[in-house]
This record gives sequence, C-alpha cells and structure tokens, in this order.
Amino acid sequence: MKTQSLPTQAWRRRGLHVMAMVLAILVLFLIDTATRYEVAVSVFYTVVILAMAHVLALRGLMLLTGSCIALTWLSFFITNYGDQRAGLINMLISSMAILITGYLACRAETARAAAHDAQARLMRISRIHSLEGLTTSIAHELNQPLAAIVTSGHACQRWMAQDPPRLDKAGQALDRILGDADRASGIIARVRRLSQGAPASTRPFVFNAEVREVLALSQAEMQRLGIAMRADLAAGLPLALADPVQIQQVIANLLLNAMEALALVAMPRRTLRIETLQLQDKLVLRVADGGPGLPAGAQEQVFEPFWTTKHEGIGVGLSISRSIVEANGGQIWAEPHAPGGAVFAFSVPVAPAEGKA
Repeated sequence: MKTQSLPTQAWRRRGLHVMAMVLAILVLFLIDTATRYEVAVSVFYTVVILAMAHVLALRGLMLLTGSCIALTWLSFFITNYGDQRAGLINMLISSMAILITGYLACRAETARAAAHDAQARLMRISRIHSLEGLTTSIAHELNQPLAAIVTSGHACQRWMAQDPPRLDKAGQALDRILGDADRASGIIARVRRLSQGAPASTRPFVFNAEVREVLALSQAEMQRLGIAMRADLAAGLPLALADPVQIQQVIANLLLNAMEALALVAMPRRTLRIETLQLQDKLVLRVADGGPGLPAGAQEQVFEPFWTTKHEGIGVGLSISRSIVEANGGQIWAEPHAPGGAVFAFSVPVAPAEGKA
C-alpha cells in the first residue's frame, strides 16, 4: 500500500500562515462590508500583504494583491450605508494603496530571490575554487621534492655506473634523495593538518640551520644551471618562532623561483645572494637574483593566487608562501634588485626565549 509522507515543519508553518491570511482577509471583508462607506477598513489589506511577503512566492503575492483589490471593490458595491461618494474615494485610495504595497512586496520578493540565487552560485564557485586550489597547491608543493628525487636518482645511477663506481658521490646523492623524501613527507603531513584545521607546529628553532639545509638540498640544481650562489647568514641570530617545516617550504619556494628566473638569463648574470639578518623583533631572509626582474607594478600582484609571469607557471607558489608566512606571524614582500633582477624576502618572529644560532 502506498503511504503518504508526513508534511514537514516548514510546510506546517506555511499552512498556518495561509490559514491566518484567509481568516484576516475574511474578517476585513466582513467589517468593510458591514460598516459605512466613510470607514476605509479595506486599506488594512496592505498589512496582510506585507505580512505574507516572506511566505508567498512572487505569483502568490500577485494573486493576493489582485484578490484584495477585488474584495475592496466587492465590498463597495455590497455596502448600503453612508455617503457613496466618500466610499468611492475611499475605495480608490485603498485600491491604490493595496496596488502600491503589492508592487513593492513583489519587487522585494524578486530581489530576495535574485540574492538567494547569487548566493547559491557564489557558494558553488567557492567550493569549486577551493577544491581546485587545494589540488593545485598539493601538486605544486610536491613537485619540487619529487623532481629533486628524480634528479638525484639519475645522478646516483651515473656515479654507480662508473668504473670504478664513485660510491662517495652515490652516497651523497642517496642522502639528497632521503632529504627530499622527508620534505615530501612533511608536506603531506602539513596538508593533512591544514585539511583537519590543525594549527601550525610553532616552536623555537635555529633560523640559519633551516636555511643551510634547504641550500644544501638545492646545491645540485644550482650547479646544473651554473648559478653562482653567495650566502651571507648573520651570526648570533636569536631563535625564530614558527613552524620550521613550513618555513623551509617557503625558503625552497623562493630559491626555486630565483633559480627559474636565472635560467632565463645569460650565464654571467646567474648570481644568487642569500642573506639573513635581524630587524628589531623579526628575522629576515632575503633572496636576491640577477634574473629578468619583475614587471613594473607587479610587486604586490606576484603574491596573488594564479598570477604569474612564467609561461608554464600556475601562480600558486608565492601565494602559498604568503599564506604560510602570515600564518606564522611574519610578512613577505618583493622589491627590485639593482642593477637588475628581483629580491624576495620574508620575516618570522623572534622567539621570546634567549638563544643564539
């Protein structure tokens, strides 16, 4: 046997509203019909229309407005008391008031429906962009260590294939593979924490040590590209207070961008300077390259998602870096590098506890 579903709570409330509306209209009609022409009770139909504006749809409001006007006219022709001329004027004024109120209620309902549709579209777009952004971010973050693992793996094969095998060089390549594998594992763990809404693992750490570790992992790629690197790491820096895994990822992103920029210029210009320093209560890392530099006015745009100057770039690395740095209480910025190239820098807070690098 086919069963009928019970009406929901919303439909019950809607039914009660409609019953109240019918009752109110019936009462107003009876009073308007039973009183003299001079008493303009029908103007109170406007209250019913306003009360039902959030209950009825557009078509229902139009039908209600027309019904109220029709009942006003019907009451005028049925009523036999008072001054008919005054009643005619009252009827016209009431009809006009009902018509204007109904029009305004319909306009409001139309605007509300349009706003609801726009909100629904924005929510769909936001969800799609969130998924795209998350997928793109994970792919971008993992691309660096995975590419480095492949490069080191090939290098290890070449060292092992020599006669006699260069076991020392092969061992160094394996160390780089293990380091990059740890970085990839750290990235996956960080993405997992972010997806779970977990806060960053903030703790005091030696800023220069994290910089040196990333530089060591990037040495092979710098040598392959013929980049002359100079590191000026300030001595005696206090401990930094941030998530060291996230900060390492920012350093790696800035180094990768610098190396990609230097690959576009002639060999003599392929110079890279890494600098650390303390500015008040912040530790700063500066990466200055001699590449083609940034377009005019692009110093802020480069940190926007999906904005890039690279032909094959996707424009998420720097936006991710900014999110990481700001989440750790720091700032990131870009500036021109004289006589050519660009400088990317970021800061992290100094740990309250005393410590030296």
